[in-house]
Amino acid sequence: MAKPYVKKGRGKPGLNLPPIPDIRANERALSGIHAALEGQQFESIEEVNAFLRAQLASGGFPPVNKKGATPLEKAQDIMYDAWDAQGKERIDLAYKALSVSDDCADAYVLLSHEAATNVAEAIRFLEDGVRAGEHALGQKMFEEEAGYFWGILETRPYMRARFDLAHLLCLGGKRAEGIIHMQDLLRLNPGDNQGVRHELAVCLLEEGNLETLGKLLDKYPDEYSAVWFYSRALMKYRQEGRTPAGDACLVEAFGQNRFVPLYLLGKKSLPARSPEYMSIGDQTEAVVYALDSARSWKETPGALLWMNLIHVTYRRKPAAKKVR
Repeated sequence: MAKPYVKKGRGKPGLNLPPIPDIRANERALSGIHAALEGQQFESIEEVNAFLRAQLASGGFPPVNKKGATPLEKAQDIMYDAWDAQGKERIDLAYKALSVSDDCADAYVLLSHEAATNVAEAIRFLEDGVRAGEHALGQKMFEEEAGYFWGILETRPYMRARFDLAHLLCLGGKRAEGIIHMQDLLRLNPGDNQGVRHELAVCLLEEGNLETLGKLLDKYPDEYSAVWFYSRALMKYRQEGRTPAGDACLVEAFGQNRFVPLYLLGKKSLPARSPEYMSIGDQTEAVVYALDSARSWKETPGALLWMNLIHVTYRRKPAAKKVR
């Protein structure tokens, strides 16, 4: 895929990429909420909300009681500090977490970004992280909670490690392996809080697996992103050539994000790397999509000529008059 070493918003100083965001540290607050709710007896969601409001009004949720904490819980707490740390301290804290529990998947995730010197080394860290997460969660969790994984706080380090592993496998030329990981992540968490479906769609196009891509696009019919609209248009073009239905798909994609064709057709220059954050429908999303998917368009004979033709017609089309 046409993307840097890691996904947008992540990185490692040695590879000139943006730092890992600290959003993972917010899970410490979630663990406090979970601890406060544990053992409470509520008869309705209104009672739960009233309890949470009262806790917040009284100063928030107290730190989780570490007495009796397992080695993994202690290691994970160290990782909450690591996400908020800077520079070499992050790496030191990750290794400290592993010295407390080698089942701490998040430590391997951080090390894959901050201590690895190349993609192969990062993959090894993440493979260790996936194994650690599997061991920590246990087979019973995978059998009984498939479909609800992200809602269980303890699964998230494993999910992070496995998604990053899938990404780097695809980047390292092992796309088929990466696709299998992503498909299983969606089985475990079909709600897809991580955005796995977007990267999977890109990979399936690059792999030429249009049947599976079509099923994926249909599985999320309310998805409103450049990846979904432009992937569907390119899929139809590959399957059928130019058709009225394909033209309509591409025009619909232009409506979702009008900046994408400007980057794919070379009318605007792409930056060297993905933006740290993006918003649906604007230029940041267009840059992310173009960096990820430009190769699929370039390697599809006639696709960019088709896009240019439809884009010229689209731009010349007079705006609809407003009905007063």
